[in-house]
Amino acid sequence: MDSGRDYLKGLKDGLGEEAASRMIVAALPYDPGDPTVDSQVVALKTVGADIFFDEASPKFAAQAIRKAAEIGWKPTLFLASVSNSVGAVLKPAGLENSKGILSTNYIKDPTDPAWKDDPAIKEWSAFMDKYFPEGDKSSTFPVYAYATAQTLVQVLKQCGDELTRENIMKQAKNLRNFELGLLLPGIKINTGPTDYYPIEQMQMSRFNGEHGELFGAPISGEIGTQ
Repeated sequence: MDSGRDYLKGLKDGLGEEAASRMIVAALPYDPGDPTVDSQVVALKTVGADIFFDEASPKFAAQAIRKAAEIGWKPTLFLASVSNSVGAVLKPAGLENSKGILSTNYIKDPTDPAWKDDPAIKEWSAFMDKYFPEGDKSSTFPVYAYATAQTLVQVLKQCGDELTRENIMKQAKNLRNFELGLLLPGIKINTGPTDYYPIEQMQMSRFNGEHGELFGAPISGEIGTQ
């Protein structure tokens, strides 16, 4: 899949010249139609990998975490941010199995008690209670959806009365230091005429068995020109 290829390229670029020859011992793809990724996880243990970068969609990420625990493989596990939701991934994988997983975040995790009294999380929670009471508040996916909708509102505000496709696209490429309450402190949305990546900062986290614990400062991976 394109997502996996992008991540693999970024990993190789970041690790440098020795990535392919010495550091990456295996890179195993999967097909979205596959029932499981069990065989890939077993293969990674067999080749002796001691670091596992799990870049997979939520269903398969959970399977991989659970399978690694089942076969007694205990690598340092890095999980792509798309699949670090407590409710949607780590609970199905097993909270104990997920303990110690490293990942990156840019939105607030509603399971983290640090945000218990946060105004943006309270607003989101009230919205969920009113419009999506059956939704999973331990999942970051509804948080992401809410933040995405808020960003679209900002784009439409910048459009004024000129709600043409051309102007909507123009304003979507003209977001400047836009701050959302659901984003982690210090993370802002920026786009430009040739920069279509709204989020270019993330912060590391480590799952403690209940929620992710943030550490370090936001890391920037700015792409393109603004």
